[in-house]
Amino acid sequence: MENKNLFAETALRISGVNPKKCMKCGKCSGTCPNYDRMEYHPHQFVSMVEHGEIEKLMQSDSIYECLSCMACVERCPRGVEPGKLVEAVRLMQIRMQGQDRKGPRDIPEFADENVPQQLLMAAMRKYRK
Repeated sequence: MENKNLFAETALRISGVNPKKCMKCGKCSGTCPNYDRMEYHPHQFVSMVEHGEIEKLMQSDSIYECLSCMACVERCPRGVEPGKLVEAVRLMQIRMQGQDRKGPRDIPEFADENVPQQLLMAAMRKYRK
């Protein structure tokens, strides 16, 4: 139970999201371009974080299937920002695996003219926290 609470607190701190604002309308999931590839959809992420099911999310491929496009954030009528929760849980998993050794100055070495600007912005958000 202690781990469960610690993980939930960490995800909420990193994301800055209040999952209790969610009214479970599903608009965020309805607008997700990668909906069909995700085991847990944006509205489910919010609910699972609210209920402390972070470890289950961390083991899911859904955290890597999220495109970080933030369409779910734009669509939410209550400003819940599910995409930020997904990014927070993904960051937690990466840190637990010891792979978070890069800084913002390391990002340009991975970029070329074919890298979408959206990917660069997602990387900047990820490494900033």
